[in-house]
Amino acid sequence: MWREFIAPLIVLEFVSGDGSKERDKTPLKGKFWIYEQVIRPAFYGIYEASKASLEVYHLIEGQYQVLPANERGHYPIVALGVELGLWQGVYQNVELPWLRWWDLEGNLLLSGDERAEQESQRAEQESQRADRLAAQLRSLGVEPET
Repeated sequence: MWREFIAPLIVLEFVSGDGSKERDKTPLKGKFWIYEQVIRPAFYGIYEASKASLEVYHLIEGQYQVLPANERGHYPIVALGVELGLWQGVYQNVELPWLRWWDLEGNLLLSGDERAEQESQRAEQESQRADRLAAQLRSLGVEPET
């Protein structure tokens, strides 16, 4: 049974060597050629952590064209409503330039851990606020539990 292949919208390569394999345009065996001519994702990104560099290509009329970064240094992936770029900071206790996503307005999208930490801080602030309000009520002779 033949199944139709649906290309992914984006492929991201994380390079550990010199990046030559990811940029190899040799027909039938080069990674770049295979992505461009066979798999054909709309976007192909190459991230070299050792150089803190990111290149993003956009498939236009069957060939990858370098996607220019916007004024924030991010690469817009409009079909997903996001931008891809490098963010310098600490993640999982390691400081590096990390690949991160932003919305199209330039707001950093938080990781699951970051969202959980933000929610924990918000809950702690709410608890402290409730404690202060309860203390104010008690100082007025009102028991907050009743």
